[in-house]
Order: sequence, then C-alpha cells, then structure tokens
Amino acid sequence: MTDAVFQRDSYLRELDAVVTLIDGENVELDQTIFYAEGGGQPGDSGRLVDTDGRICPVLDTKKGASGAIRHQMSSTDHGLKEGHTIRLVIDWDRRYRLMRMHTSMHLLGSLIPVPVTGGQVGVEKSRLDFDLGNHQLNKEDLTIRMNALVLAGYEVGLEAITEEELDENPGLVRTMSVQPPRGVGDIRMVRVNEVDFQPCGGTHVNNVSEIGRVRISKIENKGKRNRRVHIVFD
Repeated sequence: MTDAVFQRDSYLRELDAVVTLIDGENVELDQTIFYAEGGGQPGDSGRLVDTDGRICPVLDTKKGASGAIRHQMSSTDHGLKEGHTIRLVIDWDRRYRLMRMHTSMHLLGSLIPVPVTGGQVGVEKSRLDFDLGNHQLNKEDLTIRMNALVLAGYEVGLEAITEEELDENPGLVRTMSVQPPRGVGDIRMVRVNEVDFQPCGGTHVNNVSEIGRVRISKIENKGKRNRRVHIVFD
C-alpha cells in the first residue's frame, strides 16, 4: 500500500520517498504526493529525481492493486532501483489548475439540486452531467451565481465520517456513477463551508477565492433528462 500524502496535503509540491516496486515503466513508492486518477480527476504528472540528480519524468499516475499507487514513467529505461530513496516533484501548475477546477465543480453542483450522473475534471475545461428532470438551466445565470460564491471566499476543509453515518445520510452522495470506497475505514469528506459537503477523494484548494473567475461555456442536451454543463476559467 502507498501512503497517499496528497489526501492530507494537496499543496505539498515535493517529497522524499522510497521505491518499493518496479514493474517495467511503472514505479511504486512507500508514499506519494502524486494524485492517482479517479473520480473524474486525471492522475498527476511530474518527475522523480534520484540521488545522482537524474530526472525521470512521470507521465501519469494510476491506482494499482491493494492500495498501491503506480507512477508511469516515460520509458522502462528509468534507472530506478527498489529500495532507493528518490525525490518526488509534481507538475504544480497543472495540479493547481486541477485543484481549482475540482473545487469549482463542487460549487456548480451545489447550485443544481439534482443527482450528478457523471463528470470530468480538466486543466482547461471541466464538465458535470445532471439528471435534470424538470429543472431549467441558464448558463449566464449559473455563471453569475458561481462567481458570487467564489468572491464570497468560503473555506474548504477535509473531514471524515463512518460508513454507518453515510448510510444514515445517503443524500450526501451526489454522484450516481461514482460511489465512495467501502471497507477501507472512514469516508473522506470535503466541506465547502455553507455551500457543499460530500464524499470526495480529489485534491482541492483551501479557499474558493483561489478558483478565480469561471464561466459556464455550454449546456448540452445528452438525453431526455440528462444535461451536460461545461465550465472554464474566464
């Protein structure tokens, strides 16, 4: 199992770790700050630096078996060895944009009180799909309300609840296509003060003011009830 340090501190940009397993171009470590793809958020990229200063690019990060996190290197000729200590450096500019985007999607979801059927976090644009029913959406109105929330500067924090508490409050799970993991201990929750509270394993900013101005760029019809809402930085 890999200690997912990013779940406790999304702002940590560098970290020392020990190589625990090498499987071709995939490298596992005892701990990592690289987010593993999941919940609609892409895996992190960056680099691993060995004690000789050799730089080994990380193209992607994914989940492996039994809680492991696998760092995909650019080739099998990376020169890393099991048991060696290396320095992890994430692509911070990309990560921070994903953090801002992911938190903005929580704001968007708070404004549309219907189930979420899917979503994707992106560096340039993101989307959420809603089982809209009879609700009506207007992209200009949503843009105004989104930016009002951003300007309000609400704090964002992490909490935890038990599986039993989640079972007693099923409405906390907004996303129909992704369910919180079971059997691994308490459920990680993200709270945007006064705005949103739901299970989430992604990386987020500490205050919604860090998101900056956003815009609802498009609302697509994806079926009789389904609507896809696109969000971009403005």
